[in-house]
Amino acid sequence: MTAVGTEQGRLAGPLSTSVANLCRRLQPQVSARTAAGFAEVLRRLGGPLQVAVAGRIKSGKSTLVNALIGRRVAPTDVGECTRLVTRFQYGTVDRIEVVLTDGRKQVLPFAADGMIPAELGVDIGTVSHVEAYLTSAVLQNMTVIDTPGLGSLDAASVSRTEQLLGARKNGEDSEEEGSDELDDTSRSAVAGAEAVLYVVTQGIRADDEQALASFTAATASREAGPVNAIAVLNKADTIAPESVAGADKAADPVWAAATTLAEKQAAMLKPRVADVLPVIGLLAESAESGAFTSADAEALRQVAALEDDVLETMLISADIFTSWECDVPSGTRLRLLEKLDLYGIRRATEAIRADPEITAGALRRTLLDASGLAEVRARLGVVFAARADGIKAAAALASVTALAQASGDPAERQRVHDAIEVLLAKPEAHQLRLLEALTLVAAGAVDMPEDLAEEVLRVGSNADLGAQLGMPGAGRPELAAHALERAGWWRSFASFGATPAQSRVAHVVHRAYFLIWQQLRDPAGGR
Repeated sequence: MTAVGTEQGRLAGPLSTSVANLCRRLQPQVSARTAAGFAEVLRRLGGPLQVAVAGRIKSGKSTLVNALIGRRVAPTDVGECTRLVTRFQYGTVDRIEVVLTDGRKQVLPFAADGMIPAELGVDIGTVSHVEAYLTSAVLQNMTVIDTPGLGSLDAASVSRTEQLLGARKNGEDSEEEGSDELDDTSRSAVAGAEAVLYVVTQGIRADDEQALASFTAATASREAGPVNAIAVLNKADTIAPESVAGADKAADPVWAAATTLAEKQAAMLKPRVADVLPVIGLLAESAESGAFTSADAEALRQVAALEDDVLETMLISADIFTSWECDVPSGTRLRLLEKLDLYGIRRATEAIRADPEITAGALRRTLLDASGLAEVRARLGVVFAARADGIKAAAALASVTALAQASGDPAERQRVHDAIEVLLAKPEAHQLRLLEALTLVAAGAVDMPEDLAEEVLRVGSNADLGAQLGMPGAGRPELAAHALERAGWWRSFASFGATPAQSRVAHVVHRAYFLIWQQLRDPAGGR
């Protein structure tokens, strides 16, 4: 993503820069407390996009976090840390900070295996959250927030999650004692993740939809939507192909079943998420984090050398795989199972049999490809990274508005309101209006015919021009002609036949199409 360097950090783009300038101009004109809130907004604007990984307990969230980061650092077994919110962010030195509820911090080293220690050495009841700093290139553009599982009976875990994601009250580096300290309302206005990666498994339950509907996906309680939320269907290898019509006839029945189920779940969760993608978190973690070794590759060669009927029998179930009498030691088989599960073992042995000379590195890449992680990362890049400027700016403006409302000073509220109106008149601010229109349509606040609602969601939820226009792969002249035609149609709709609410949305969509047309006409434009 494009980044602009300032003394506050790296801003995501021109819109974030405009919002940052607005905050700086207003700071001398507002109360000390509101100015302190603006300073926090500036700090957040200058930081990486904050993505919360959320989902039900036992959905494999922490395993997926490790895969995304590329290091096995987040604990996956039930323990103290899985009941805490953990923020993984970039640092020049690897370290862990345990942030206590009174704001104090305790620095810990990583455990010998490179993970956050299973026991923190402090009373967990006094812990607000954990900050993990890692020298990971992935974290330079994205802070990953691992949250306790939805459905946990641990009320304290739920409270800590809400505190950090919805109304973080402790451990802020920018806090100062005195009259300019942020009050609870102001803290709530500037806290929260800016985007959500929601993890589901085979069955979507009512509380999954409920969580997405109410999750504080951005500052000032902005809801999750197709602009700032995607979902992944984790543990895709556990889906029985026979449970999905037609999947058992595909070349890869397991993946075909997972893809079909993910499409159905996307329809169920629409419009709360941009997409649902299948992924095998365990396979991704093992292949990406260095857990898969040359010794594992050699063990897989031994498994691949077994007779066909023996191997097929062993791959029926985990119990049979580890207990069957064969030349491969049961301990070795158990290790492979823990790292790759049966699906990964099957894919690896198929690759070895197809190319007996395959190297350990090539085998690791084969397993990584089979995990679906590349598609998830690509979608994160399109939905989050490419739209980071708009997502962060929208969240920041929501915070600025909430801070002004909390001040209790009518003159201050008007001053902030006027400054925001000036900003919204700038060309770069159109993406904010598009995000707002998309959110209104997605939430049902503006009633639109189904086909038009689909078009608004498509135009507002994609960064690729072809995807925005519903014409992937089309050439520039064809795309430009279509954009101009749709711009004219939406302008006519706004003037004739639309309700006042629909008309406001239609004008925004017309402008979006017109800007796309201009971009396509410019030989230096496009993406």
